[in-house]
Amino acid sequence: MAEKHFKYVILGGGVAAGYAAREFAKQGVQPGELAVISKEAVAPYERPALSKAYLFPQGAATLPGFHVCVGSGGERLLPEWYKEKGIELILSTEIVKADLPAKALVSAAGETFKYQNLVIATGSTVIRLTDFGVQGADAKNIFYLREIDDADKLVEAIKAKKNGKAVIVGGGYIGLELGAALQINNFDVSMVYPEPWCMPRLFTSGIAAFYEGYYANKGIKIIKGTVAVGFTSDSNGEVKEVKLKDGRVLEADIVVVGVGGRPLTTLFKGQVEEEKGGIKTNAFFKTSVPNVYAVGDVATFPMKLYNDIRRVEHVDHARKSAEQAVKAIKASEEGKSVDEYDYLPYFYSRSFDLAWQFYGDNVGDTVLFGDNNPQSPKPKFGTYWIKDGKVVGAFLEGGTAEENQAIAKVAKLQPSVENLDALTNEGLSFACKI
Repeated sequence: MAEKHFKYVILGGGVAAGYAAREFAKQGVQPGELAVISKEAVAPYERPALSKAYLFPQGAATLPGFHVCVGSGGERLLPEWYKEKGIELILSTEIVKADLPAKALVSAAGETFKYQNLVIATGSTVIRLTDFGVQGADAKNIFYLREIDDADKLVEAIKAKKNGKAVIVGGGYIGLELGAALQINNFDVSMVYPEPWCMPRLFTSGIAAFYEGYYANKGIKIIKGTVAVGFTSDSNGEVKEVKLKDGRVLEADIVVVGVGGRPLTTLFKGQVEEEKGGIKTNAFFKTSVPNVYAVGDVATFPMKLYNDIRRVEHVDHARKSAEQAVKAIKASEEGKSVDEYDYLPYFYSRSFDLAWQFYGDNVGDTVLFGDNNPQSPKPKFGTYWIKDGKVVGAFLEGGTAEENQAIAKVAKLQPSVENLDALTNEGLSFACKI
């Protein structure tokens, strides 16, 4: 098959890929120089919509509404935009081999794409229960959520199993957002997770208690400290029951599994330096291989603020790392330099009428402040993390834009505190006066 040659190739079709394409256009990429290769059938879009508004029974978000870069208030890049800019959008194309020394990518259909500069933006894949050989985990109507195809199948099932029973396996991001989405769709929802509280990688027990209480008030059953060990299905092969390790059996018309993801680095194994499960990069997202960059979920990069190296799975970092890598590529061509990436970790979520934001690092002692009663009409509460006498992280539920900016500033500046009780009493006003 014929080879195609490009000066720049972005491999991936998610958030990072879309923001990298926009940055290339800003930097004056010439028609025909850039290709975006994605295994998905649609142009890059804002993935977070899939677990939120895409699943709403009324007023749902649909494509082309949430193509990048609307999630950060930018312009919407429709397929026509790529055409106008002379960027080749190569969709429904799975790359099965990457030969970095030869600067070549080979697709499942046998096409070869040669590049001078490669941006790896392959993102993550979901961890599946079938990976662990969980009995019956291949039944119909057991869903995972990563791509728009997954979301479309889930939407069909929500319509087909109207007002049915849903079991959510996992108590992280996907679990909490999907639990809410299915309850809004009038499903009877149970959530199952092995940890002592939800979102344990970020939440303290105090933060989690609020969300678990709020979800319980919405009629969602929360089952902690156990896992799904098997599924039974009916004669059509559709899931019917979820068997738990503690012996309980839950009826289910739909199961959604959110037990984490893993970065998609398999194509590059043995060809590039890896660390902490990702592809090791410098502060410009350059890998150990010349002219190869890695951004978003797959990159393990220097976190300047904490003087260590980390991998971050979040849309905010996907956007910012993509822009940084492209700026660095263009700067190196012009013999210029760009500032090192100086990232402040940021996570957020929305479900029901709730919206929280977190900035910084969740290490050290914690204080909980504000109104965290799940029954409050307008709950607003937060937490600070304090390490070595400094506030290093901040979380806020129900904050205004200004208040969220204030907690971000605290996490960035790391002000000193002497007395934790005083900090608890001061609460949000401590951040607002910085």
